[in-house]
Amino acid sequence: MSNKKAKPVAFLFPGQGAQVVGMGADIAKAYPAAAEVFEKANGVLGFDLRKICFEGPAEQLNTTAISQPAIFTTSAAILEVLRTTSKLQPDVTAGLSLGEYTALYAAGVVSFEDALVLVRKRGQAMQEAADTTQGAMVSIIGLDEEKVRALCAEAGEGELLVPACREFVEPVNFNCPGQIVVSGSRTACERAEKLAPKYGAMKAIRLEVAGAFHTEMMSSAADTLKEALSNCEISQPRDIKVIANITADYYTSADQIRAGLTKQLTAAILWQKCMERLIADDVETFYEIGPGRVLTGLMKRINRKANIINISSAQSLNEILMR
Repeated sequence: MSNKKAKPVAFLFPGQGAQVVGMGADIAKAYPAAAEVFEKANGVLGFDLRKICFEGPAEQLNTTAISQPAIFTTSAAILEVLRTTSKLQPDVTAGLSLGEYTALYAAGVVSFEDALVLVRKRGQAMQEAADTTQGAMVSIIGLDEEKVRALCAEAGEGELLVPACREFVEPVNFNCPGQIVVSGSRTACERAEKLAPKYGAMKAIRLEVAGAFHTEMMSSAADTLKEALSNCEISQPRDIKVIANITADYYTSADQIRAGLTKQLTAAILWQKCMERLIADDVETFYEIGPGRVLTGLMKRINRKANIINISSAQSLNEILMR
């Protein structure tokens, strides 16, 4: 008998932008455990989230206040099927921005109900903050960090007299080599979009988001979330580790988690560094659990040799369960 220890497995969970009308419908139809998760979410939220996920309309699903609990619930539904019908277990979890809440839930750090309430409040607070500011986000393709920062410095010139309305843009999502998202005031983002070719960018893509996420424009949302987190029961990570977006290090305490989730709204997301840390720590297999294939695509850019498996549909879930 071999005493060789199996290499670590990581569960990865997507963030906002992964939503699509119909997500989770085939899985809920095929697996009662998944259907029960959507039922539970409806009860916690007090409205029919399941119907919005399965049937739309897209305009409603795409709002920040709805898309965040929708993505969390869909990911949790897939996770529940894995928990109840397979022996697959993670050694570590990670989630992109919003996905960090699913990662914490998957690690047993926070309950489904508490995580869903937090995600709902987070989405509402971010939407409210966006409604009172003029912010935007742009994905810059094909530039390294140094050039993106230089681009932002030029695009953010000409500060206004009112500090709260100053024109700025800064890198906030370090997703993978050659893909950095910048965020800030709308006018500065427009300038960054136009200036990107000058710095050698392949593309500059305006994101369909409500505002300048992960910047100081979300400070009011961070204050709201901080209060909600202070009243939420959060455990210290134990058997399953969770890596933090803003540090690319593992959480070690409940207070650290509260601080990290709060700061996450106004700080940069270091997704590439998080994945590089997990690879350096010998994680052998990654599973992206939730709607879409965003994280699978990013991983292929971070490390082409990494073994990442996407579970976003009934078919992909069946393939895992039949192994």
